[in-house]
Amino acid sequence: MSTQILILGSGGREHALAWKLAQSSLVKHIFVCPGNPGSAKNQKTSNLDLPLIHPYKDLVDFAVNKKIDLVLPGPEDPLVLGVEKCFRDVGIPVFGPTKLAARMEGSKAFSKDFMHRHAIPTAKFRTFSSSQLQDATDYVQTCGHPVVLKASGLAGGKGVLIPSSTDEAIQGLRSIMVDNAFGSAGDEVVIEELLEGPEISVLAFSDGYTIVPLPAAQDHKRIGEGDTGLNTGGMGAYAPAPVATPAIMDRIMTESLRPTIDGMRKEGFPFVGLLFTGFMLTAEGPKVLEYNVRFGDPETEALMMLLSDDVDLAAVLLACAERHLDSVQINTRPGFSVSVILVSGGYPESYAKGKPIEVGEVPSDVVVFHCGTSMSGNDLVTSGGRVMAVTCSAPTLEQALTQVYTAVDKISFEGKFYRRDIAHRALTSSSQAPSNGLTYAQAGVSVDAGNALVEAIKPYVRATKRTGADVEIGGFGGIFDLKATGYKDPVLVSGTDGVGTKLRIAVDAGIHHLVGIDLVAMSVNDLLVQGAEPLYFLDYYGCSKLDVTTAADVVKGIAQGCQQAGCALIGGETAEMPGMYQDGFAVGAVERSSILPRADIIPGDVLLGIASSGIHSNGFSLVRKVIEMTGLSYSSACPWDDQKTLALSLLEPTRIYVKQVLPAVHQGLLKGMSHITGGGFIENIPRVLPKGLGASIDASTWQLPPVFRFLMQRGGIAPLEMARTFNNGIGLVLIVGREDVDRAVQVLRETDAAAVYRIGEVTDKSGVEMRNLECWNPQ
Repeated sequence: MSTQILILGSGGREHALAWKLAQSSLVKHIFVCPGNPGSAKNQKTSNLDLPLIHPYKDLVDFAVNKKIDLVLPGPEDPLVLGVEKCFRDVGIPVFGPTKLAARMEGSKAFSKDFMHRHAIPTAKFRTFSSSQLQDATDYVQTCGHPVVLKASGLAGGKGVLIPSSTDEAIQGLRSIMVDNAFGSAGDEVVIEELLEGPEISVLAFSDGYTIVPLPAAQDHKRIGEGDTGLNTGGMGAYAPAPVATPAIMDRIMTESLRPTIDGMRKEGFPFVGLLFTGFMLTAEGPKVLEYNVRFGDPETEALMMLLSDDVDLAAVLLACAERHLDSVQINTRPGFSVSVILVSGGYPESYAKGKPIEVGEVPSDVVVFHCGTSMSGNDLVTSGGRVMAVTCSAPTLEQALTQVYTAVDKISFEGKFYRRDIAHRALTSSSQAPSNGLTYAQAGVSVDAGNALVEAIKPYVRATKRTGADVEIGGFGGIFDLKATGYKDPVLVSGTDGVGTKLRIAVDAGIHHLVGIDLVAMSVNDLLVQGAEPLYFLDYYGCSKLDVTTAADVVKGIAQGCQQAGCALIGGETAEMPGMYQDGFAVGAVERSSILPRADIIPGDVLLGIASSGIHSNGFSLVRKVIEMTGLSYSSACPWDDQKTLALSLLEPTRIYVKQVLPAVHQGLLKGMSHITGGGFIENIPRVLPKGLGASIDASTWQLPPVFRFLMQRGGIAPLEMARTFNNGIGLVLIVGREDVDRAVQVLRETDAAAVYRIGEVTDKSGVEMRNLECWNPQ
């Protein structure tokens, strides 16, 4: 416990951040400048009375003298003015972006142009300088759609006008561009298409490479209930917003957040800190409304209470500042968090200050964060428009609201005003319908979603029909008629496998259908090496919250894999559980006399290698480490294939060899096979050889594919380590007697499938000798 942190700001956001940071075992002390009476209460926290004015000389001197380890700016102004560089110049890291990166909030014109350059979904727009009133007027008269007017610069969250007619839009332009309603913030005006749909806020941590979003929140901007009246800085917030389904969040990550972080890094101003993005969930999908480059308020108050107890916020902030965010876990507790803002009478227009505040005994699970308070002698008094943020997290939204409003009643000051309908959107949605008793859905499990999934995947499952299986799902178990397949003396062979950490890339990239093929491939290829024909497959799919679209994508891939393998998908299991987990179970059959490997494998037998489709499904822990070292993201263009993203290339499904290889098995041309999975050649080939025999592999007999050359070069991986980790372009090794080689190659090539190479032979020495590995080194 030695870390000292300096927080800049005085509101509820800063109080909430100090509250959560004080729980960290890493933190020795927190200084808040200027802070408020709430932030001063914790024994780990002290307020500072120093000027928060650029270039922050007094604060920098204080930070140096006190050996501050991290600076956390709360409001946007210091970041836009370049506070990050002021502290960086003296060697103190800042959780927050550079002045260049802060333009994403400081200039709406800049951020809209950025979105346009990087094809990030957003509203149609045009930008005009304050001298272009006539041009702007002509545009709103001819654009053909309702508009929103935005002052490009910082306007305290209030520089937005939503006119209800063209005449109002013209009046609004005049007020911004001529009457200077928003001061210099209106020197440029962005005129946007008015988007319709639910609005959400997504706060995400980033170190410039990795981005980790928190659950989506919904803010309540208008002063009046039912979202009426003037805009404010925020009257309350709750999270997670049910409208932000897993499918929506996947799209937000893949279409907006990752391209934003990647684009900023590529343009030379990587984003480090908290990216707070507003989205409108339109009929066409989520579209970016605006970027903010700091924690939101009042979203932060709700989200800090939603973080799990095991989340060390100090460790997260330091990991971002030190560029290793992927090394920490950021978990949230189940349930909901709600924050209700108490404001001064008259807000957001003129209001009185200095009104005494009385805080009675509030429920123990409620935290009252101070927003606009100060001390007058020994009295706590109002000093701002937004006075307090009353916040609670609970297993259900209703419970959180009940506790919050109970606490609200215990707080009094003259003119106190608040909205009584916070979270009304969620409460009126079908997902929060009233109930007379506890339901399975309220426990976090949706039976309806499970039923919907079954209906959605039935067409995919039926496409895998084959002799012996009717592939009708929905019962208690799958049935397979072995007799119908015509086997005379069959032996059943079973295999189970998963996708490993390749699944992590699929989840991060939001690409789910390809790993379904992998799931089948890993199991059926293991059956094949024993000479077995895959007959049927069952899958197990676990996820934290069942999203029908995502799950259906996975099962669609499984069905495609089954079709490639010639086996039936006869059933499976879906469970809601933490994270995402996929597993599969395949069963095949082989005539007793044809089981592989055979006992007559001898030195001199030839090893044939069949090409892989890529990395397949093993070695991805090392793959992910190499990708981290390169600074690439999964949405980046693939370095070895510019027609694909990096994610799509890495997720290329494992090749299924069944239809190419089974004919050679049935003709008795193969003595044995080895599926090259985790452990590469070194570990897998000996598994099929008789005791005392080994193998010699000539690495010069095939070209090392570009993906493996990239991993070896960028990761500094030695060729021998490559050989014991990856398939290196050979996914299946066959053992063939010398007299049968030509015929075997002919049969294997009849399907016009994967390339076949003569790569080595069986030896009388145990182990695997890798020859000519130097040919894998860069020329």
